[in-house]
Amino acid sequence: QVELVESGGGLVQPGGSLRLSCAASESISSIYTMGWYRQAPMKQRELVAKISSFGSTEYADSVKGRFTISRDSAKNMVDLQMNSLKPEDTAVYYCTGGNWWKPDYWGQGTQVTVSS
Repeated sequence: QVELVESGGGLVQPGGSLRLSCAASESISSIYTMGWYRQAPMKQRELVAKISSFGSTEYADSVKGRFTISRDSAKNMVDLQMNSLKPEDTAVYYCTGGNWWKPDYWGQGTQVTVSS
């Protein structure tokens, strides 16, 4: 069972940036897809971004051009660079790992709050 631990969340003003990091307890080289999901209050959990072991990526329409996902298999890390943050980006962000269509592993989540 792979453990995923997120860090980097916090409070940021609209237009600001945050970088989320996810550390895996073991090698992510064999995990095809790593990703980030988020869940805002009273809303369903949604995919933010995902990246395959070959570097293919997919982003939610709402974050395209603002967020960038990256993975470092040597360090067993997955990052999410978030720029031009908006209040509607406020949510708990979860790191995930699994196949392209469905995560098998979930982190505990990190809170991101975008507010002035």
